Amino acid sequence: MQVTVKVLRFDPEKDKKAHFQSYELEADPLDRILDVLNTIKWYQDGTLTFRRSCAHGVCGSDAVRINGRNRLACKVLVQDIGKKIQIEPMLGFTIIKDLVVDMEPFFAKYRSIKPYLINYDDAPAAERIQSSEERDVFDETTKCILCGACSGSCPPYWASGDFIGPAAIVNAHRFIFDTRDQGAEDRLAVLGEAEGLFRCRTVFNCTDACPRDIPVTKAIEEIKRYMLYRR
Repeated sequence: MQVTVKVLRFDPEKDKKAHFQSYELEADPLDRILDVLNTIKWYQDGTLTFRRSCAHGVCGSDAVRINGRNRLACKVLVQDIGKKIQIEPMLGFTIIKDLVVDMEPFFAKYRSIKPYLINYDDAPAAERIQSSEERDVFDETTKCILCGACSGSCPPYWASGDFIGPAAIVNAHRFIFDTRDQGAEDRLAVLGEAEGLFRCRTVFNCTDACPRDIPVTKAIEEIKRYMLYRR
């Protein structure tokens, strides 16, 4: 099928502001949007810049805004979008070039919640035992691949560059409710700051955007309730 692809272009060495550029190409309905971008780069315009890596929905590096919705380019088929495809960088991130955005502020917020197991007890001879029921409490939030699709779809994240954002909160949830972890108070202190958890306006965009079907808004609400009612 013949498709028209509009891509937001920005070269900081030449452009004062971003602009759309259109490409016409033949695509198989079962091609992924990442295949479309590769076809443009390999056969029409080698200057087109975008991130890609595993191409199987695991690394999260090719998260972009496709026809107004944050998605992984490697997981979306052409037949699911149609003949007119518009691809932009995710909102809320500074554009470095074309579809490549600066992810460092995003990862700085992720690091702020200490995304690793904290336990001050002596290490056991074998593993730290946890029941299936205890694991189930945070199982869904272990699936985050840090693509940024949730944060890039969040209006408070667009409005305030300091808002910690849903991705960091999801990863805090993963450890706060882990019975083996002892660092919850450190994470809750970060989430309780002015640009923390309660900046969330429960818009649900984050849940809709997550390519791993993590119930992001539900996780955020669980931490809010924990902070408000645990004492």
